[in-house]
Amino acid sequence: MISIDVWNASVDFPIFDAKTRSLKKRVLGKVGGKIGTDSKVPIIEALHDINVSINSGDRIGLVGHNGAGKSTLLRLLSGIYEPTRGAARVRGRVAPVFDLGVGMDQEISGYENIMVRGLYLGMTRKQMEKRVDDIAEFTELGDYLAMPLRTYSTGMRVRLALGVVTSIDPEILLLDEGIGAVDAAFLNKARDRLVDLVKRSGLLVFASHQDDLLLELCTSAIWMDEGRMKMQGSLREVLTAYKGRDPYSNVSKETLERLEAPALSGD
Repeated sequence: MISIDVWNASVDFPIFDAKTRSLKKRVLGKVGGKIGTDSKVPIIEALHDINVSINSGDRIGLVGHNGAGKSTLLRLLSGIYEPTRGAARVRGRVAPVFDLGVGMDQEISGYENIMVRGLYLGMTRKQMEKRVDDIAEFTELGDYLAMPLRTYSTGMRVRLALGVVTSIDPEILLLDEGIGAVDAAFLNKARDRLVDLVKRSGLLVFASHQDDLLLELCTSAIWMDEGRMKMQGSLREVLTAYKGRDPYSNVSKETLERLEAPALSGD
């Protein structure tokens, strides 16, 4: 059974190049947490006292302002960050999608990057070879796939990365939003593949600021604030508390129609 369990976990980052001890007495406002005062080296308390249990079939959205701890929490859940205090246990194969450009090489071709990115996400070479034609068709990049990645525009790189990411079969999908640099028509196409990707995944944790995507992909949510879990519950309840309004009042007609379909599950 795939699962992620976190008990009383905190993540601290020491700041070794701070110029003055007075930094230790400052609070970073709404960005990232607080600076500890009990050490000669300033300590950023990025996450504090996290307790969460995530199981197969869960579809959890992470909400909160920039710097609230969403990305750090994703890295804790993936096993990239070890808790400074407390404990975390991950059962299952993790596909961490935090930066669409990670695992891609500027000097090799799009085709070669498909293989490299797929391996980075936990797929085998044989599995990726079977997916190359589908990815190429989805990206609509044509002959550019034979050219080095450095010749691509930002939008073309996002297309290639999305093509690879949405082709995998993850047990645990941890997704940090980053799909805004493509045209609207292609973004709609990518959203359809994202929905299919989530259906294939065993569990999902998705950090996003977009109500439409959260409502389409998730059923519950965690509100992060200054490195702490401020609220956990149904997606609608958490978004309403976080934004001060019902999230359904501001979504497109197309999204509302899709939301009427059966809830996503990781069968």
